[in-house]
Amino acid sequence: QVQLVESGGGLVQAGGDLRLSCTASGRTFGNYAMGWFRQAPGKEREFVAAISWSGGSIYNVDSVKGRFTISRDNGKNTVYLQMNSLKLEDTAVYSCAARRLPVVTQFSTHYDYWGQGTQVTVSS
Repeated sequence: QVQLVESGGGLVQAGGDLRLSCTASGRTFGNYAMGWFRQAPGKEREFVAAISWSGGSIYNVDSVKGRFTISRDNGKNTVYLQMNSLKLEDTAVYSCAARRLPVVTQFSTHYDYWGQGTQVTVSS
């Protein structure tokens, strides 16, 4: 079993930056692919970014490419999401997820463990 805890969310003005963290406990973190998803009120969950055990990454190109960066520190069992130039439409609950395979995927059903989520609110 893996437990995931997100932190770093909050209220930020449009154009600002935030860094989210997700710390895992319970099993070997380094072998897992990790992903970030978000869900805005009234909308379906949306893929944001994912990173493999070795650091290879994929992004939701339409929404966040060029503004968000995913990274991981296997020694700290932590994955990060650096979010720059935030927009109003980035407002959502952001959740991290872990997959019991090292290969990244954008499909939420392919992930085995989920955190509780952290709220990100971007104001004008």
